[in-house]
Amino acid sequence: MHPDEFLVATLGSADLVYNLARRLVRDEEAARDLVQETYLRAFESWRRHRRSDRPGPWLATICMNAARSQLRRAGARPQELLDAQAGAEVSSPADVAADALAAIDKAAVHRGLWELPESQRIAITLMDLCGLSASEVARVTGSPRSTILSRVHRGRKALAARLGKEVRIHEP
Repeated sequence: MHPDEFLVATLGSADLVYNLARRLVRDEEAARDLVQETYLRAFESWRRHRRSDRPGPWLATICMNAARSQLRRAGARPQELLDAQAGAEVSSPADVAADALAAIDKAAVHRGLWELPESQRIAITLMDLCGLSASEVARVTGSPRSTILSRVHRGRKALAARLGKEVRIHEP
């Protein structure tokens, strides 16, 4: 087995892995380290002939498991803020989300994603930013498909509400 085969099969998913890593850890340098850890683990599996026909979801699973291992080693748990009213004032999530995203910058979206519970942030990242289907996200996270759809829906509503508030703050 030649290392080039691994690179050809997996490098197309590098953006997916990096986008996911940026949502799993706050620091950009830590995200790059997580991407390297992901590719190292994937290469070790590849050498043992444990491969997948779809490298994107396979690498996403490895990335999530590597991030969880790092958190366990650090003795830290991600902080989740549970807000029962998050997104409650949004009447039409699609319209508010589109308006909010058009009026703010990427940094605000990144900050808004970090304000979401981890499960919603990961589901949105995998579906909306990485382009995986709900079924693929379910396999990657080990959650039922219906749970993933619920997390994405609630997360989008909450994100739209948070970004809508930020737009109102910055409006003249």
